Amino acid sequence: MEKTLRILLIEDDADDVELLQDSLENNNIDYRMDVLSDGGAVSGYLKTMTEFPDIIVMDLNLPKVHGKEILKEIKSSMLYNQIPVVVLTTSSSAEDKNQSLSLGASACLIKPTTTKGLSEIVAVIVDAAKGGSTQGQSNH
Repeated sequence: MEKTLRILLIEDDADDVELLQDSLENNNIDYRMDVLSDGGAVSGYLKTMTEFPDIIVMDLNLPKVHGKEILKEIKSSMLYNQIPVVVLTTSSSAEDKNQSLSLGASACLIKPTTTKGLSEIVAVIVDAAKGGSTQGQSNH
């Protein structure tokens, strides 16, 4: 990607934040990431941000406001609904995946446990940020 990838990461697990940052760097992605660690901070952040992210990457199980509510808010807003959202979750529930996709997520992926899995997640994030079609994508 020729420009710096602007990522909004909504994730309450510091280890997951660090793993994603490491994977982005290991895959030579030029990025700038803002991190919100609880769902309650998202609405205020969106209203005051001066530059829209290229992509939002978010967990579902967040403190204060659940990820599904945040996804509904983002996708129902005329200002933010064009920003692609990739959901990363520990849930392997088909219901969670289907609901996330029906609410407008570009992809709903299970958090990886391997370096290779993280690299695949980074590829999906970059593709979605570029406007690629990742709808319904799932990893195992």
